[in-house]
Amino acid sequence: MDNTIIVSIISLAGTLLGSLCGVLASQRLTQHRLQELEKKVDKHNHLVERMAVAEKEIRVANHRIEDLEEYHKGK
Repeated sequence: MDNTIIVSIISLAGTLLGSLCGVLASQRLTQHRLQELEKKVDKHNHLVERMAVAEKEIRVANHRIEDLEEYHKGK
């Protein structure tokens, strides 16, 4: 076989292998970023749930305060 053909085949194999490694590294990075984003979304969702509970408790407390104010006005 001619040396240029052998060099071309080796170059092609190196290029394909390099591209494959790059794709795999990119895929791992994308997967890592998605996992981190999912963690942030979970934290946000948990915060939203806690805020909904806090808002409900504040409404109840405000209602009780209003009731107490009305009670004391009547005395």
